[in-house]
Amino acid sequence: MEIVEYRPSRDQLVYTFGGAPPVMTVKPGTVLKLWSEDAFNHALTSVEDLSSEKVDLRFVNPQTGPFYVQGAEPGDTLVLHIVDLTPARTWGASATIPFFGGLTSTDRTALLQDPLPDTTWIYHVDSQRNTVGFESRFGDFQVQLPLEPMLGTVGVAPPGGEVRSSLVPERFGGNMDSPEVKAGSTIYLGVNVEGALFSIGDGHYRQGEGEACGTAVEGAMDSTIIVELIKGGAPAWPRIETDSHWMAVGSSRPMEDSWRIGQLEMVRWFVELFGLHAMDAYQLLTQTAQAPIANAVDANYSVVVKAAKSLFPTASAYDGVHTDLRNRSAGI
Repeated sequence: MEIVEYRPSRDQLVYTFGGAPPVMTVKPGTVLKLWSEDAFNHALTSVEDLSSEKVDLRFVNPQTGPFYVQGAEPGDTLVLHIVDLTPARTWGASATIPFFGGLTSTDRTALLQDPLPDTTWIYHVDSQRNTVGFESRFGDFQVQLPLEPMLGTVGVAPPGGEVRSSLVPERFGGNMDSPEVKAGSTIYLGVNVEGALFSIGDGHYRQGEGEACGTAVEGAMDSTIIVELIKGGAPAWPRIETDSHWMAVGSSRPMEDSWRIGQLEMVRWFVELFGLHAMDAYQLLTQTAQAPIANAVDANYSVVVKAAKSLFPTASAYDGVHTDLRNRSAGI
C-alpha cells in the first residue's frame, strides 16, 4: 500500500465542503497519514481564553483536504477506513459559547434570557493511562475520563456546485459529530462530484452522545485512514460499519426528521443486505434498531441509527470491504 503523509500549514486549511481546490490526488488503496487542527483553530489554549474574544466563527472547524480520489465519479461510493486516531497534543479544550449549545437560547430558539457564562475548560491528556482529565471551573472536582478519539467532521463535496460550511452536517457527511467515527470504523459516502473531494477534521478526544454544550474535548489529531472506492452503489446518506454494527446517519431539523432519515436509510440497507421486501425490513428494523443522538447543537442535528450484527444472519456489506480493510490495516 502507498502511504502518503500530509500536514497542512495554516493557510492550507479550509472551512467548507465544496468550493476548495484539491490539495492532492490519491489513488484508491492509499493510506493517508494526516494532521488536523482543533475546531477552535488553536484559539483556546488556556482557561483564561474566552471564545467571545478569541474564536473567529469564520475560521472554525478547519478541514484537512480536500483530496481528489482518482476514478471517483458521481454515484460511486467513497470508502474511508479509520485505522488510527491519536491526539496530536497533550491537552484539549472545551467551552460554553454564548447563545450556542443544547441547553441555552440560540438564534433558532430565541428566549428572553442572558447567555450562559463564557467559560473554557482545558483537559490534559495522560497518554500512559489513556485518559483526559476534567477539572471543574466552579469548584474543586476532578475526574479522569477514558480517552476516546473520534473525528467530528468527515465528508465529501456536496452536489450541484454547493459550498457548505464545515459546521454543517448533511447527506454529504460533514459535521456529524458522531462518536462512531472512530478507529476501526468504515465510513461510506456517496460521491457527488468528480474526485469526491473529501476532507476530515474536528478531532475530539472524547464526546458524549449529543455534544450537549456544543463542544467536545476539541483537539488536534493525527489520523491514519485507508481510502477506497466502490464503483456505483452510492448511499443516499452516510453509512458506517464497525465489527459489531451497521449504521446510518441522518442530519436535519427538526430532530425527528434526522431520526426518520437514518431509519429509512437502514431500511434500504436491510433490503440490500438480506434481500428483504421494504415492509419486512421496516418491521425488522423496528424491533432491533438503536438511535443514539450524535449532536443536538449543529446547524442540522444528527442521529445515528444502528443495528447490531449479532442479531442477524451473517451478511456482507459492499462485498466485505470493511473486513478487507480491517485486515489490511493490521499491516500498517
